Order: sequence, then C-alpha cells, then structure tokens
Amino acid sequence: MSLLVWILLFCLLGGVLSVLAAAGFLLLPERLRERLLPHAVSFAIGALLGAALLGLLPHALEGAGERDLHTLTGAVLLGLLGFFLLEKLVLWRHCHHQSCEIHAPDHEHGPHAHMAAGTLILIGDSLHNFIDGVLIGAAFLTDIHLGIVTSVAVAAHEIPQEVGDFAVLLHSGFSTQKAFVFNLLSSLTTVLGGILAYYSLRELAPLLPYVLAVAASSFIYIAVADLIPGLHKRTEFSATLKQVVLIGAGVALIYYAHSTLHA
Repeated sequence: MSLLVWILLFCLLGGVLSVLAAAGFLLLPERLRERLLPHAVSFAIGALLGAALLGLLPHALEGAGERDLHTLTGAVLLGLLGFFLLEKLVLWRHCHHQSCEIHAPDHEHGPHAHMAAGTLILIGDSLHNFIDGVLIGAAFLTDIHLGIVTSVAVAAHEIPQEVGDFAVLLHSGFSTQKAFVFNLLSSLTTVLGGILAYYSLRELAPLLPYVLAVAASSFIYIAVADLIPGLHKRTEFSATLKQVVLIGAGVALIYYAHSTLHA
C-alpha cells in the first residue's frame, strides 16, 4: 500500500470517522452522554500527551540531530505560543462542555449571536482539521508507525470535540441533518491537509522534524490548556481517581501501540 493511501486512510480515521462516532454518541440518552463525555476527555488527554512525548518529540529529536536541538525546542515553544494566539482569535476552538461561553443560555445572546457561533465553529473546526491532516501526513512521511500513533491520538481528541461542535450547531439553529452534513464537510479538510503534506513536505525532508515538533506542541497545548482545566471542576476523590486512571489508559494505549508497531 502506497504512503499516500496510508495518509488518506488515517486522515479519514482522524476526521470523518470521528464525526460519525460523535454523531452516534449524540444518539445515546442525555444522562449517559453526560456521564461518558468527561471520561472520553480524560482518555483523550492521555492519548495526546502520550503521542506528543512518546512518539512525536523523540522522532523529531532523532531527525534534527544534536546541532539543531535548541532550534527544535524553540519550535515547540513557538508552537505553544502560536496555538495560544490562534485560540485567542477564536480560530482554534475546542469546546467539550455545555458550560463554555458559546453554550451560554439563550437569554444571554440573541439569535444572530447563536448563528454566528455556529458559523465560527465550522470555520475554526475546518482550520483545526486541516492542520491535523498536515500533522498526520508529516508523521507518516517520517515513519508509518508514527503516523498510525498520531492518527489514533487525533481521533481520540476529535470525538469529544465533535460532540461539543454538534451541540453548538444545534444550539445555533442548525437542524440535526444540517449540523451533521456541515460537520462532515469540515472534517474533510483533514484529508486536504494530509494531501498537502504528502506533496509538499516529502520534497522538504529537513523540515519534517520541525513539523513534528509543532505537532507535539499542538497536542500538548490541547491537553494542558483546553482539556485539563475542565477536569478540575470535579474535585472529589473518586472523580480524580477515574481521571488519573483514564489518562493513564490513554498514555498506555499510545505506548503499547508505538512499542508493538516497532517490535
């Protein structure tokens, strides 16, 4: 199977299949969804951190060589700052809870604000998915096994995010069918990102370690800045224990997948 086919298949896994899984998740009873979603977020945190620190960064360090270590870690730092700025501009939106700003009660915002929130979610999600596609493509160009691990991490955090996106679109006045179709279309930008990476980065091999470093910084930023703060809303011991176990399970899955594929 050619490398391009690998990239296309796993970009679909990270994008389209995540939307389908999120749509299926929304069919569950509301109480069950509310109980399962925080657990999915905890697992996603572990998968993201595992992929960043056990997969992407080690490969980036290997590819950069000793001379470029400071430049590489600088790329991680710039990546973290860049994603912070993107989120400030509301272009990189991760909404996993009904309590976020764009899920405010109806009386706080008018109908135009709701529709604008839905449109903004689609724009931001398309950009986010496109970047995910580039990162998946870059990982596959480095190593097929790394590409698979990266795709698993992308899918793990995309599912709870897509559930939040569906909720925003429905709250913004989209019908269930339209919300599904538009979310599905925005997910296809993952494939576009993967194709772009395949045809551009394969000719720019020296840049691959730095793309992997930025990929790692994006995973770390999503986990630490977007997802972990939501877990602190539950402070009881039992909830904390479940969170730690599920984060560990996410890390363990990435570690197992990475070590097994390289065996």
